Amino acid sequence: MMASATATATAAAAASLSPLAALTCPKAAAAPLSLRPFSSSSSSSSYPSLALHTLHSCSPCLPIASWKPTRAEAATAAATETDVVEDDEATSEAAAETPSPPSKPKTGKAALLLKRDRTRSKRFLEIQKLRENKKEYDVPTAVALLKQMSSTRFVESVEAHFRLNIDPKYNDQQLRATVNLPKGTGQTVKVAVLTQGENIDEAKNAGADIIGGEDLIEQIKGGFMEFDKLIASPDMMPKVASLGKILGPRGLMPNPKAGTVTTDISQAIQEFKKGKVEYRADKTGIVHLPFGKANFPDDDLIINLIAAVRSVEANKPSGAKGIYWKSAHICSSMGPSIRLNIREMLDYKPPMVV
Repeated sequence: MMASATATATAAAAASLSPLAALTCPKAAAAPLSLRPFSSSSSSSSYPSLALHTLHSCSPCLPIASWKPTRAEAATAAATETDVVEDDEATSEAAAETPSPPSKPKTGKAALLLKRDRTRSKRFLEIQKLRENKKEYDVPTAVALLKQMSSTRFVESVEAHFRLNIDPKYNDQQLRATVNLPKGTGQTVKVAVLTQGENIDEAKNAGADIIGGEDLIEQIKGGFMEFDKLIASPDMMPKVASLGKILGPRGLMPNPKAGTVTTDISQAIQEFKKGKVEYRADKTGIVHLPFGKANFPDDDLIINLIAAVRSVEANKPSGAKGIYWKSAHICSSMGPSIRLNIREMLDYKPPMVV
């Protein structure tokens, strides 16, 4: 009786609400719980009582009425939200006005401008308009354009940059050699010679600027570096080994591959005086090589450039595979680069050397 009365009251409450305001459970109400005495004959337990026999279903869901705020309550909530927004804006403005502590000044590479923030001089921007970006030029046109873009107050050097398909971290893909530029480099090379005995007179006659033995080694250890090339005879190399940490980082350490360790000292001196240049591939596989001055005639620059190209091609490492030449550019020391057509460069025949 009590259970049926509760169900009747619940249904009446749901019916009194509007259809949108009353939510009722879609399941039909099940029969109430039924209890019956526990049979004591089937167990020896000493707890005679009533036990839950069957749980048919849960009680029916109660209706949920929708709630709508009054106008006064809505106005109060809006005012509270506005105050919170204003407080947040005031806090952010105060934080922005608070001066931040001075940061530690950057040094070294961290102090350099990012690439997107760097600016070029007006002179550079003007001469850059003379060539088309990413266009490949033939050798004569590129050399003529290079001389046209050399507009500084001093005579600029001209350089070649060859990007090769090699990885110098492998021994069979390293590139280091020398090239004799037929028209010279336009620079005065100061040559020092480490030798002893009869070779001293030979070096003097060949035009060496500095000649010495153990005394010159001690001067170099003391900081003397007023020379561009250091040539050594093979019998001096055990003593020169102690200069490795000083000469190595400067690229002045005598080396047989560079032609600076030789028994024919007089010939080596003459070659470096005339324009013999040493080159090597850096860790990215790029060769950087000077081949003259901007005031050279066009033909002289072309002859030197083709001689450098032939040398790089002839000294191709044994481990290089696939396409050897990736790109080639020439430029003045203060000017933009000019891209060369590789196929035309390799097939080009320079004018006769006089």
